[in-house]
Amino acid sequence: MRKSYGDPIADDLRFVVKSVVGEENFIDMTPNKSNNYCCGGGGGFLQSGFTDARRKYGEIKLNQILATKADYCIAACHNCHAQIHDLAEHYEAGYHTVHLWTLICLSLGILGENEREYLGPDLADVAVYGA
Repeated sequence: MRKSYGDPIADDLRFVVKSVVGEENFIDMTPNKSNNYCCGGGGGFLQSGFTDARRKYGEIKLNQILATKADYCIAACHNCHAQIHDLAEHYEAGYHTVHLWTLICLSLGILGENEREYLGPDLADVAVYGA
């Protein structure tokens, strides 16, 4: 999607993310939009069994994420989420990887308690409603 649909789709996603987290909390990567780096987890690479090669390629994305100094990396794609989360754990990078839908649901107050696995302690208890 990053290359196929180009910057207009990237701008739409940035609008959604900024609406959910607040523009003041949004940190873009460099390069970004249609020039952003691939995480290295798509196209079946996550399931290929070449874990060391996948992680080595993923270092490009890891370094890009670390350069932002952000506490969270938001992924709209499941493969990207799995790869970026794995990179953070393997290299002990210190950021949290969160699905975009998780933040949307959290902002709406409808994120279930069992759907908070990837949230850091600063967000884990946000908008938890009792029965």
